[in-house]
Amino acid sequence: MEFVDYYSILGLDKNASQDDVKKAYRKLARKHHPDLNPNDAAANKKFQQINEANEVLSDPEKRKKYDQYGKDWEHADQFEQARRTQQQQPFGGGRGQQFSSEDFGDGNFSDFFESLFGGRSRSSGREAKFRGQDYESQLKINLADAYTTHKQMLTVNGKNIRITIPAGIEDGQKIRLKGYGGEGVNGGPAGDLYITFSLVNNTPFKRVVSDLYLTLDIDLYTAILGGDVTIDTLSGKVKLKIKPETQNGTKIRLKEKGFPVYKQEGRFGDLYVTVNVKLPTNLTVKQQELFKQLSEMK
Repeated sequence: MEFVDYYSILGLDKNASQDDVKKAYRKLARKHHPDLNPNDAAANKKFQQINEANEVLSDPEKRKKYDQYGKDWEHADQFEQARRTQQQQPFGGGRGQQFSSEDFGDGNFSDFFESLFGGRSRSSGREAKFRGQDYESQLKINLADAYTTHKQMLTVNGKNIRITIPAGIEDGQKIRLKGYGGEGVNGGPAGDLYITFSLVNNTPFKRVVSDLYLTLDIDLYTAILGGDVTIDTLSGKVKLKIKPETQNGTKIRLKEKGFPVYKQEGRFGDLYVTVNVKLPTNLTVKQQELFKQLSEMK
């Protein structure tokens, strides 16, 4: 497994604050979002890398493990358990050997795990414990469903697994469920389950990270005279005030009426409404005459 520098992906250094991580993620996610880069495989891959980096660095516990163990951060708990075992059980009846993360450089740290969990124990004649296999799965959900945290049943290798899907999950985002992979051998730990989400947009909105975009058709008379228009949002109906003499293409921002911010309960993006003025058609003779009079009054 190659080392992936999550800090580099987000353009940050290791001293970056959690707020720096959030800002960098939002900026880059907007730039490389698939909706803004259709049919661009490179941008889609970059977007997935950005999501993966944010998933780790935005979580203080995961970030701590990543900083300490690098590419093997996901095996940190197993390493810590192995280290405690080594301290308690000396090799060959001799003095117990202790390990720290500094004992394993980027080139041989994974080799240690392979020898530790993939071969026979050196401390006794007992069978070595093998870690279970990791599973990969894809889950397709509707965008409207991703607006709220909800539970869903997933079938993996014939087993039904009930999972909680956090509100604000992104298309292409991958999450890890520890211990939901294959069973371990000889009492070894179970593998993990990695789920990649595929979101189907079943709404009239265009989503970019946590912001939503909507095009709203209004008639010429409302654009000129103003009025109230009721629109549907993902959180319910909202009355939108149209100012008199609103121009075609005018953008109206509805604060916190967008999509939930992933794993930040109570925080939402914004909804941006673009006004599209529809010109009247099939005018009667009387209506044409009235427009002609207006034109002559200019």
